[in-house]
Amino acid sequence: MSEPAVPSPRRRRGRRARIAVASAVLLAVAGYLALQYESGGGGTPRCTVGSGSHTYALSPEQAANAATISAVGTTRGMPERAVTIALATALQESALRNIDYGDRDSLGLFQQRPSQGWGTAEQIMDPVYSAGIFYDRLAEVPGYSRLPLTVAAQRVQRSGFPQAYAKHEPDAALLAAALTGRSAASLTCAPLRGSRPGDPERVRGELVRAFGAGVLAGAPADPGDGKGGAPGGAASASPAPDGGARTVTVPVPARVDSAGPEGGVPDGAPRRGWELAQWAVARADALGVVEVAYAGRVWSVREADGGWRRAEPGTGAGTAAVVIRVAE
Repeated sequence: MSEPAVPSPRRRRGRRARIAVASAVLLAVAGYLALQYESGGGGTPRCTVGSGSHTYALSPEQAANAATISAVGTTRGMPERAVTIALATALQESALRNIDYGDRDSLGLFQQRPSQGWGTAEQIMDPVYSAGIFYDRLAEVPGYSRLPLTVAAQRVQRSGFPQAYAKHEPDAALLAAALTGRSAASLTCAPLRGSRPGDPERVRGELVRAFGAGVLAGAPADPGDGKGGAPGGAASASPAPDGGARTVTVPVPARVDSAGPEGGVPDGAPRRGWELAQWAVARADALGVVEVAYAGRVWSVREADGGWRRAEPGTGAGTAAVVIRVAE
């Protein structure tokens, strides 16, 4: 009987390499499946806005920045057209990412330059500040709301590629309609589930930074000289009683003044409510928000792929307040 063949060192190395590759593939598949579970079955975290034939997909980071830009605009008394111009500009300049680099000393969402009088680097990297100073400059452009978007944006930005803003106008208009509350239940996100706990106090703080000190008391912002109630730092307000330790209840006035969207939307709810509700969904990944209820609709992380669904009776999803629940 012949002796059994002994594998050569080269064959043993090849076998170990194949085992290592197979293990890596299995780990990758397991990680992918876990990610699908954590994000509600849809894989990579994502947000979508719009309905019908025109929808726009963006990341939770982009949606959060878009929500801040919109909130700062309406709080300063700027119309939806101004929000569209600002969003299209940020889409072109940074793809709605708050980046700390750019051409020469350009920074942030709008690629503003400290050397050109836009503020310090630290200020420009604050989305609330950078959006606010963009609107300040836009408000100085005579008749900006009647100008073509590229012209209005260029008067503020002084870009070397002024026509580039035009291609972003359709998507920016979709975002503006949702985030100013005119288009109800049209923005939904599927963030990572369980990726971070939420902090109700942080949610309240971010609401105040974006919408002004009166937001938690149900008061519309006072636009005053057009700079509104979107402070660069912290502000305080007495919140309405919340429904639980992990919820934030934001009262919705039946009608708001020129500091924000007026009137209602087709479902009969105040437009202001949908502005606040969709802001919360857009910020869900960053703030650990797991559920938002308003006007008979509920968005939740666990059923994010279904978007805004009809609320069960008795859940408190009325038009008097937006209820935001954060993760444990």
